[in-house]
Amino acid sequence: MMLLAAALPAAAMGQQATLTLRQAIDRALGENPEIAMARADQSTANANASLVRTALFPQLNFAEDLSRGNDPVYVFGTKLRQQRFTQDDFSLDSLNRPTPIGNFATRFSGQWMLFNWFGTERQLRGAQLGSASAASMSEAVRQRVVFRVVQAYQAELYAQRQLAVAQHEEQTAQALLHDAQARVKAGLAIDSDLLAAQVNLAARQQETIAAEGQIDTSWAELESAMGGAIGPRPALQPLDAKSFPDGILADHITAALKARPDLEALQQQSAAQEQLVKAARSELLPQLSAYGNWEMDRQTFAGEGGNNWVAGVQLNLDILPLSKRAHLQQAQAAREKAQAEEHSQDLAIRLAVSRAFAAHQTAERMVATAHASMDQSTEGLRILRNRYQAGLATMTDLLRAEDLERQSQNDYWRAAYGNTVAYAGLLYATGQLTPDSAETLQ
Repeated sequence: MMLLAAALPAAAMGQQATLTLRQAIDRALGENPEIAMARADQSTANANASLVRTALFPQLNFAEDLSRGNDPVYVFGTKLRQQRFTQDDFSLDSLNRPTPIGNFATRFSGQWMLFNWFGTERQLRGAQLGSASAASMSEAVRQRVVFRVVQAYQAELYAQRQLAVAQHEEQTAQALLHDAQARVKAGLAIDSDLLAAQVNLAARQQETIAAEGQIDTSWAELESAMGGAIGPRPALQPLDAKSFPDGILADHITAALKARPDLEALQQQSAAQEQLVKAARSELLPQLSAYGNWEMDRQTFAGEGGNNWVAGVQLNLDILPLSKRAHLQQAQAAREKAQAEEHSQDLAIRLAVSRAFAAHQTAERMVATAHASMDQSTEGLRILRNRYQAGLATMTDLLRAEDLERQSQNDYWRAAYGNTVAYAGLLYATGQLTPDSAETLQ
């Protein structure tokens, strides 16, 4: 069905489902595993920010404890906590060899970091920037997937055009062979013309077979970009050859440095590492925290007993912070790496935009040149066919003209589809290739 769709006009394919470029992009954004992995990374970063935020709140714990024993210290302390210590418990025999006792303890405890030189706040800010970086990187993955779909869609369309040209040339070669056979029988041509026509037909048949294989390969690439097979193979909506705006290279570079989500992700990651360096420095300073504990102790689970509480404020200072200094050095190294990656990406984007801009301009000019060449080769072939029929040209001349005409057609469609991909590449390089902008390609 796909082979017929490549050769028949659009009106003849009214019964066949059509897959537009936008539909292919939407399907890829919903099913491509790279999108799913990017979403998972973003969810992980969001969860990490939520985890760090919990350090701003008190940490409360509840425990229900059941114990029994005859350890002298345990028995002595348990009776005190249960508030049933008596004068008889002071006897030496009771103190040295106490009767086993059980205890049901209910405890509530908590602690709260009151001040650590804004270390927790900086960690939270770093985690939030990491979450924003993951979101930006997710957008970069979306744009990369969109570009892959555009490339694969165009490759499939070009493969269909190649097949249509190959089939037409095979039919022409078959007709030329019949003509050569008739001319040889009539004594108007020699056997070498017939052999040349047979060789030409075999070559055209091989090209048709290769073109059929290329269609299957290109379709497999399109399905991969979309995230999987889609069942019966639909027809693709042809993209007309058209001109796209050029602009100025400097403006494209400026736009890319502002819009590229992968660069924004690295900038956010660099800012996050800066916050983590400040948080690591805060660990070297004194930290003030509060703590509290309330406990009820009973001889039986539902019985009466005693309760007690303790609350306090604690100042902590690590006087030998070797591990914390190493942590600071680690954070500083990570910051330097993030800054270097940001600078490297800045340079890479400038180069990518320059290449994409040059490729776009080249592709624009190639379309016009290839179209003129195709018209010229078609006219040249028409003239040579007439000359051959009149006996004024050889079979070699005719076959050479056939080759030029076929090559010029392939060159034109390669240039036409390449122009669309080149413009999509420029949009991608400048960070502006979205599903909506991709519709301008049609």
